[in-house]
Amino acid sequence: MHGQILCGRTVVATRRLRSILGSVLGRDGWMRRTHEVKLINTAAGDTVKIGEISYTLKIPRNPELVPVKHITDSLPQTVAQHLRWIMQKDLLGQDVFLIGPPGPLRRSIAMQYLELTRREVEYVALSRDTTETDLKQRREIRSGTAFYIDQCAVRAATQGRVLVLEGLEKAERNVLPVLNNLLENREMQLEDGRFLMSAERYDKLLQEHTTEELDSWKIVRVSEDFRVIALGLPVPKYQGNPLDPPLRSRFQARDIYHLPFKDQLELLYTAGPNVAAERVSQLLSLATTLCSQESSDLGLPDFPVDNLLPALHVLNAFPMLSSQQLLHRLYPYNSILGKDGRTAVEGVLSRFELLDGRRQPVPGAILSVSATRETEGRADVTSRVADKDITFQVPAGTKERRPPNSSPEFIRTPSHCQLLSEMMQSHMVKDICLIGAKGCGKSVLAREFAEMLGYSIEPVMLYQDMTARDLLQQRCTLPNGDTAWRPSPLVTAAIEGKLLLLDGIHRVNLGTLAVLSRLLHDRELDLYDGTRLLRSDRYQTLKEQLQLSDEQLQERSIFPVHPSFRVLALAEPPVVGAGSSSSSRGQQWLGPELLTMFLYHTVTPLARAEEMGLIQGLNPNVPTEAAEQLLLLTHSLRNTNDPTAQSLASSLSTRQLLRICRRLSHYPEESIAHAVNKACLSRFLPSLARASLEKSLSSCSVQDAAAAPAAEHSPDLSCTIHDGVLTIGSVSAPVFNTKEKMKVPDVLFYDNPQHMKVMEDMLKDFLLGEHLLLVGNQGVGKNKIVDRFLHLLNRPREYLQLHRDTTVQTLTLQPSVRDGIITYEDSPLVKAVKLGHILVIDEADKAPTNVTCILKTLVESGEMILADGRRIISDPREAQGRPNTVVMHPDFRMLVLANRPGFPFLGNDFFGALGDIFSCHAVDNPKPQAELAMLKRYGPDVPDATLRKLVAAFGELRSMADQGTITYPYSTREVVNIVKHLQKFPGEGLANVVRNVFDFDSYNKDTREVLIEALHKHGIPIGAKPSSVKLAKEYEILNRLKSADVVFNLTRTV
Repeated sequence: MHGQILCGRTVVATRRLRSILGSVLGRDGWMRRTHEVKLINTAAGDTVKIGEISYTLKIPRNPELVPVKHITDSLPQTVAQHLRWIMQKDLLGQDVFLIGPPGPLRRSIAMQYLELTRREVEYVALSRDTTETDLKQRREIRSGTAFYIDQCAVRAATQGRVLVLEGLEKAERNVLPVLNNLLENREMQLEDGRFLMSAERYDKLLQEHTTEELDSWKIVRVSEDFRVIALGLPVPKYQGNPLDPPLRSRFQARDIYHLPFKDQLELLYTAGPNVAAERVSQLLSLATTLCSQESSDLGLPDFPVDNLLPALHVLNAFPMLSSQQLLHRLYPYNSILGKDGRTAVEGVLSRFELLDGRRQPVPGAILSVSATRETEGRADVTSRVADKDITFQVPAGTKERRPPNSSPEFIRTPSHCQLLSEMMQSHMVKDICLIGAKGCGKSVLAREFAEMLGYSIEPVMLYQDMTARDLLQQRCTLPNGDTAWRPSPLVTAAIEGKLLLLDGIHRVNLGTLAVLSRLLHDRELDLYDGTRLLRSDRYQTLKEQLQLSDEQLQERSIFPVHPSFRVLALAEPPVVGAGSSSSSRGQQWLGPELLTMFLYHTVTPLARAEEMGLIQGLNPNVPTEAAEQLLLLTHSLRNTNDPTAQSLASSLSTRQLLRICRRLSHYPEESIAHAVNKACLSRFLPSLARASLEKSLSSCSVQDAAAAPAAEHSPDLSCTIHDGVLTIGSVSAPVFNTKEKMKVPDVLFYDNPQHMKVMEDMLKDFLLGEHLLLVGNQGVGKNKIVDRFLHLLNRPREYLQLHRDTTVQTLTLQPSVRDGIITYEDSPLVKAVKLGHILVIDEADKAPTNVTCILKTLVESGEMILADGRRIISDPREAQGRPNTVVMHPDFRMLVLANRPGFPFLGNDFFGALGDIFSCHAVDNPKPQAELAMLKRYGPDVPDATLRKLVAAFGELRSMADQGTITYPYSTREVVNIVKHLQKFPGEGLANVVRNVFDFDSYNKDTREVLIEALHKHGIPIGAKPSSVKLAKEYEILNRLKSADVVFNLTRTV
């Protein structure tokens, strides 16, 4: 239905537009005029002619800055028309703005024109981090002296180059107006005192003054050949900042829409000779329909038309592939659209007879990967698709390749084999993005993919506040105090031909990620220090044309991008229906612009049988019955329609299930319900979610361990150290022998069964090599438990406390200035990694989750890139021969402390963001009897009756906090402080001392009344007033006594 509406409306609208504009456009308005592009050699010089417009070529002074190999053999007429228009504006001395939908076409047309006219180019990709210094001049320090270095706009103006500005909508407002006067009058005042002046005005002054006089006045001539070509998206249709009116008025605009249907069809026929012509036409018709205004009105994002070309290369090699499954890689509508949107897209698919995915599932598997003899950096991959073996070539790394399915750490499942086969097909033509929920195996699949092809992985953890400089180049200071630029791991990976793993593209701001657009589409990159990276074939062409060696090109800061370089991005699914504003960037992140950058593959949750095979393959000793019960529960939560239960399923990801089963294989006596409650932190779930979990546990016949295990109440649970072995409950571990005794914590700690049970659980996970996360309310003893735990193990500690202003840089390094040079000192995190200490991260929920998320790669793969360019590596073999590496000590471990998520705690949801990469432990207040025993240790002289009153009163207040009657969860810390006061000053009344805790609530009438009532109930007379005194009822006692005496005397007489 929707497809019919879209196609019908498009035809009608086109016909109507022709009739209306026919008279305006003239006789040739709707006819395609052909423009031939010619290069004419004359005695006066070479001339380029497009149609009737001609341009006289000049010899470039820096030929290495002229684009090469952008012009195709067959130039579509639409492109020729665009080039003719740009040439007209160039001859008029006007700057142009190429506007159109996302994709590489606008940039390609600009580069084709510059190559055609042999013009030198200065390219800059604008982002939200672009500042005035990136465009005009940047201050640098050389030999202790600060001076200014000209940047792209100034170099282009003075050297007569063409300045290409891409992504004007990404720049922050009021940054680009710095170019207004340069665009309008070809004038600009520079920070170093020089003044750029238009060529016409400068030449007039030169008639009256000498060049030396103008130089002394610091007047610099702007070349008459200077032009600006701006590339941008139309805003508001697409995300970004609208053009400032003064800036917009200085450009001549040209709409660069997708190539016409006929031109696109010819390109696709050439790319896919083995694909039926009708099928190609259907795919292009679908793409054109989904780019129409009608589909936009339905809320559908634009189809990435430019990605049809690589998709046709895949279809040409694998003609048996389902069109619908291939389209999912280009346009993953199931992930980005709601029900109505999916219905609309499937209506269009049905209209063009492309809805074949359900009828034609094409199984696939990789059979072998071998080196290609003819070409270095390539591999021959043999894949079985639909019972047919097909061999094709893909880029490959330089390391030794590992045969498929030979890794002991990768358990083969049908769905993962299918996905790896599809990834290999996409890898043949374009970069890949894996979309999947947390803990579903994206990182493991990426690692297996890289090892099969012999790639070295370059992991880059993305975060929300990441800037373009963090991605490309970072400022640094040399030992002599000079400023310099340090290439990022992304640049290193591009030059060395590694597999760049961008982990978390759903987190990073689109305005920052856009700087990678040219690298992903064209394999070219311009860096802040003037370095240029060129695609390898363009680099070779430039090298041959100029007859220069590699060393000479490198002296000119030109480097090739390795042909094997590929990007593999990992992301979590976008939230359907969420906005695309900056505030919800982490929600609906996949828009039209990102769709053009990758081919997308969805990592779906494993089927129950596959997940069981995976668990048993990695944990062969796990009890089968326990694993089956755990999977029954997990899949019932995943498949339910209840959104509350579905939210619980995210805490039971495949990664978390493997952790639970690894623990069960070593401690088979443990309860599954206890493990599930621990993984979900059920103690801190809202009442509705907790009830849903208990219902699911009950329906899956999992024994409910809500009433804590018997060991929790056992008075025999204790810890002992004998012959260098620590035993907590039933778990034993050797005591560590360290020389750094001063870093081993020593804290006053009174044992109680509940905290001993937590430490026993912690020791189990610690022995299994896990990093631990302790979550609880304030004042329940998290720090004391951790310090006591490390004291018993005799492990030295590094302490790191996070806060709101914690950044990725401060998390890893602490900058300081010595002798005028910026130096970086290792943070506690780096010290712990180097020395094998335990890193205790306190208040982890107070730092933004987009900062703490960088801990993910450290926990998962043992790798992290530091702010000074060094890299933490867990495998010592990989560190050999590599500079700037920090080898992770095998004894390094992290213990993270955080408050529970939700009100009244004001932190971020650390558990929700990173909980599944840690082994989680909920810490609660001690049970009444345990708390009473502990308080007696703190206040041995305080009467037992007083202690019981306090324990009972605070126990009731905590229950009220759990039920939502009051907001503040009163903790053991407050009771201990009251008891300490009573112990030191026994003469003070209990009612006065408890005010030390409850005066915070004295101005909240409702809360105060609830607290007074609860405390009075337990005999604590806080807030007592004269009106609180209730007098007894009066009785005539004397008369009653007289009557009693008379009766007694009569009885005695009788």
